[in-house]
Parts: sequence; C-alpha cells; structure tokens
Amino acid sequence: MGIVVVEICDGSLITEIPLEEILETGYPEVAVIENSCLSFCGMCAKRPYAIVNGKRIFAKTAEECLELIKQHIEAELAVYA
Repeated sequence: MGIVVVEICDGSLITEIPLEEILETGYPEVAVIENSCLSFCGMCAKRPYAIVNGKRIFAKTAEECLELIKQHIEAELAVYA
C-alpha cells in the first residue's frame, strides 16, 4: 500500500471544507498536513489548492478542488495496486 501526502496551507480557500476528515476517512493511505505557509505567495487567497505528493492541484471552488484531489489520490494509489 502506498502513502499519499496532501499538504494544505492554513490560509488556503480549501479549508472551507473539512478536507482532512474527508480524505483521511475515505483513504487510510492518505496523510493531510496543514502548514502555516507553503510558499506559493498569494495563491491561497485566490483559489483553493493543495499539494498532492508534490503536485499542485487547484480549482475555482473548494468542492471542485476536492474532486481533483481525489482523482489524483486514486492515480497515485493505482501505482501501488
């Protein structure tokens, strides 16, 4: 089984939804890490985003971003299947 790390900025618009609860409950292989800053200045205030295993995932809404994050998690986990 693989490990997928999802990093979020505490100022990101993705924090509008309980991302950690949703992902860690649905995917035991996922660890959500909330940082005070991910050094993508201004991006957190403009649109919801997260970093999944080093790749930036972003969308116009938090819900849309969550779906893209889930798709990326599924792709990452498929490597270990």
